[in-house]
Amino acid sequence: MKQNIETLLQNADIPEDLQTIANKVINGKRISDNEALTLYEKGELAFLGMLANFIREQKHGDKTYFNKNFHIEPSNICIYNCKFCSYARKIGEEGAWELTEEDILKTVESYKNKGVTEVHIVGGVHPKRDLHYYGKIMQKIKQIIPDIHIKAFTAVELEYMIKKAKLSLDEGLKKLKEYGLDSIPGGGAEIFHPDIRKEICDEKASSDMWLNIHETAHKNGIPSNATILYGHIESYRHRIHHMSELRKLQDKTGGFNTFIPLKYRKENNTLSHIGEVNSIEDLKNFAVSRIYLDNFPHIKAYWPGIGKNTARLSLSFGVDDIDGTIDDSTKIYSMAGAEDKNPKMTTQDLVNLIKNAGRTPVERDTLYNEIKIY
Repeated sequence: MKQNIETLLQNADIPEDLQTIANKVINGKRISDNEALTLYEKGELAFLGMLANFIREQKHGDKTYFNKNFHIEPSNICIYNCKFCSYARKIGEEGAWELTEEDILKTVESYKNKGVTEVHIVGGVHPKRDLHYYGKIMQKIKQIIPDIHIKAFTAVELEYMIKKAKLSLDEGLKKLKEYGLDSIPGGGAEIFHPDIRKEICDEKASSDMWLNIHETAHKNGIPSNATILYGHIESYRHRIHHMSELRKLQDKTGGFNTFIPLKYRKENNTLSHIGEVNSIEDLKNFAVSRIYLDNFPHIKAYWPGIGKNTARLSLSFGVDDIDGTIDDSTKIYSMAGAEDKNPKMTTQDLVNLIKNAGRTPVERDTLYNEIKIY
């Protein structure tokens, strides 16, 4: 494969700076921030796809991962007012919801004996709920489905619920692990660069806090995912700064499972006037992410955010994971105008999507242990 791509590069009319980057990539060398910027600004989509696919196939061959999962969103009531958010509401506001403990456990009960391996729990930062409130619910979830992996709470939620319980980060994460927390999703990262963060989500947990929470989780044996929110007011340099911070932390801890670029969607929020980037930009971003984040084992396309067609195409641009069945259990993207108003795919739907992209579907658990190869 390396020989094939070297031959292609020799025979193609590629500028010298891109040729240099390509040679680094195929020889397993890390690219710099400036080289990542060159890829964003000068790399043709086919060229980026070729390099990203080379890395993807070096790491995973044709395997493409998915899992059987569902989401629980306990409440969209949130103390913050992020400009990009179409989801959050205040107490008493139209469209607000609060699931009771009984509601949550009834949902979990409905998935008993259905082969799901993961429940993903995220929501708004509710002013009245702390670590112990959610901890006791996690204990009860494990009583209903003992083997289920609980991936729960963004760093933004964790900062608030741990502080409300009057614990340090280390104490709080240890306690949540005791309650049943198995891993942390990557939400709340948005964009780390302070200039952009100040514009779009100035109130919420800082970039340093997000990184500190994930580092502390990793030190306590709690793996996590990482995200970026792209396609709004940020520049390519801001995206690279964001990924640089993640790459440095991954060098330090090795605790991230996957990187998930999340597309900004414009409906029902205060940034709507800026519109959205197109699918070409989505694919370019996946490709550069795969090339730059050499120490991340997986790149995930979150299909409810970008749509099934772009998710399928992304499998040729560095992506090796398209998330899970989800089962119409999340409203975060549908409220922001995503194509899939009822995000749900059966196992067979996912298998077909992956096979139609010429890849091999692999059902995984949250930590990428293989359950079944199709």
